[in-house]
Amino acid sequence: MLQQQSASGSPGPHMICGPRRLDLSSPRVMGILNVTPDSFSDGGALSASAEKGAGVFSVSVDKALRRAERMCQDGACIIDVGGESTRPGAAAVTEQQELDRVIPVIEAINRELDVIVSVDTSAPAVMREAALAGAGMVNDIRALRREGAPEAVAATSMGVCLMHMQGEPGNMQQAPAYDDLIAEISAFLLQRVADCERAGITRDHICLDPGFGFGKTLAHNYRLLREMPQFLSAGFPLLAGLSRKSMIGAVVNRQVDGRLAGSIAAAVLAVTQGASIIRVHDVAETVDALGIIQAMQSQS
Repeated sequence: MLQQQSASGSPGPHMICGPRRLDLSSPRVMGILNVTPDSFSDGGALSASAEKGAGVFSVSVDKALRRAERMCQDGACIIDVGGESTRPGAAAVTEQQELDRVIPVIEAINRELDVIVSVDTSAPAVMREAALAGAGMVNDIRALRREGAPEAVAATSMGVCLMHMQGEPGNMQQAPAYDDLIAEISAFLLQRVADCERAGITRDHICLDPGFGFGKTLAHNYRLLREMPQFLSAGFPLLAGLSRKSMIGAVVNRQVDGRLAGSIAAAVLAVTQGASIIRVHDVAETVDALGIIQAMQSQS
């Protein structure tokens, strides 16, 4: 599935992720694996301690591996491992804390499962160590803007997702404002692509994420969803992360654990608007929903 080629023998739509070629001839699901105590939806779920909120958070590698295994069985092609919460107002973590959380988990997944591992980080040192541990992709909410980040990715064969964010997690939702939402996000992402190419990252290693919920109002988020096709002209795969977010809760009036139906609807809409990769908490349900889209399209 990760190495598929077109009938002509040349690769179809794809993204290079380390030693693997991610086939994007149909939409793919990225499963979220947060190894954090404070992520907005599932923080603390993979703690090695039975007491949530214990003084020092440590990750149960076995719990994380079992969760990743289940997501693979449910149809995830990518497992996105994150060691720092990026919810609005989230506290920063040290580089060492991130390394301690994500590296053992990446090593275990790479050793046990046949799946692309993505590391959700902005820290160049974490990117480098994650590559050595077997990660094939970097998912960076800061789009490799930290010093040394483009070079860290270029030194490996990892793919990278460049995301737009206005501000930082601590302040991004205080008063997000744009003169021209789509034009500004497009310009930012294309500038980041150019900077990555100058660092030596080739285009077939790059996908783009408009950053739903990262420095956007409710109106901004739904305009982004409606106008996602405008980002396709740049020629890069699009990743959409809408799962369980407040833009869904605000519409359905449900808490995080009651947003499954809304998240599925958002995922389906994102795919119909051009997304190639959908980042989700609920893998099996999303894979089923996308399967219905593919069945319909195969009959056209």
